[in-house]
Formats: sequence, C-alpha cells, structure tokens
Amino acid sequence: MKSSIVIAAFTIAVAGGPVYAACSYPVAPDKLPDGRVASMDEMLTGKKAVEEYNKQMDAYLSCLKLEYDERIASGGETLTAEQKAELEKRQVQKHNAAVDELESVASRFNEQVKVYKAAHAK
Repeated sequence: MKSSIVIAAFTIAVAGGPVYAACSYPVAPDKLPDGRVASMDEMLTGKKAVEEYNKQMDAYLSCLKLEYDERIASGGETLTAEQKAELEKRQVQKHNAAVDELESVASRFNEQVKVYKAAHAK
C-alpha cells in the first residue's frame, strides 16, 4: 500500500511538474583574432566562429521561448497571474542576458575587423 502511494506521488510529481527543456547555453568563441597581427585566414576563422556562435545562440533563444511556452501551457488555469509574471520575468532576463553576450562578442569581433583593415590598408 505504501509503495503504491509513493509511486503515485512520484508519478504526479514528474508528470505534473514543470517541463524543463534542455536549453544548453552556448559557449562563446574562446579566442577572437587580434586584428593587428592576424592573417586573413585567422580573421575568416574568427568570422566563422562568431557566425556559428550566433546560430547556437539563436537555437538557445528558441529553446528558451519553447520552454517558457511549455511552462505556461502546462500550468494552465492553475498558475496565478503572479506566477505567470515571474516566469515571464525569468524568461526575459535569460533572453536579454544571452542577447547582450552575443552582441558583446559580435562587437569585439567587429572591432578587430576594423583594426585588421586599418593595419592592412594599402
């Protein structure tokens, strides 16, 4: 009898709990080229790394949105307005932090492109 209650409680907890998508936060390129001394190949490799990071970040942001939508849908009528607002606040914070980091990486790379062009101007 006790085991069936424990199993039922576990099943309710797992099935009725919030749905968590496996949103993996992408890792920014570990090293961007130094425009003063980089070769064209190194700059192109850096560009490809930033583009790949951008694709991964887009996937992460899509995952965050899906995760948020699933949490709202699974909560249905049981979520209070405050709970929905808190979920939205957390989703917006995660989204904005990710976009800020992406913009920072792109900005740093673009700065190195300018330095490269200045260093290699004829």
